[in-house]
Amino acid sequence: MPRRVSLPSADDLFRPTAAPEGPESAPAGEQPAQSPSAQPARLSATEAEQEKEPAAERSSGRVRHDEKMTVYVTADELLELEHARLALRRVHGVAVDRGRLVREAVAIALSDLEARGEDSVIVRRLTGS
Repeated sequence: MPRRVSLPSADDLFRPTAAPEGPESAPAGEQPAQSPSAQPARLSATEAEQEKEPAAERSSGRVRHDEKMTVYVTADELLELEHARLALRRVHGVAVDRGRLVREAVAIALSDLEARGEDSVIVRRLTGS
């Protein structure tokens, strides 16, 4: 009897990974699971302003990301990033990957730019003043 490996079909490989749009598209008796931080799909302009999180909390955190951006860093910058990641784990008990650490840093920089404008750290560093 030949040994054949069971491989996934094309339907399994190319299935949609996004959650269904609404409860009506879920099978009977099953409701799509929503995370506690899930927001309604459509908000009016005033509701969006009321629901807007503080700028420091805008990082996407640990979710599936649809967009990708490549950033080149020097060996020293990568080493510093890895040291920061390990220090967060060792000293503060926070286990994060480099991607999440970078997303948090970007969220902090953008929040500072929005709040302080010309006096923000990112403007000062980029202008050399």
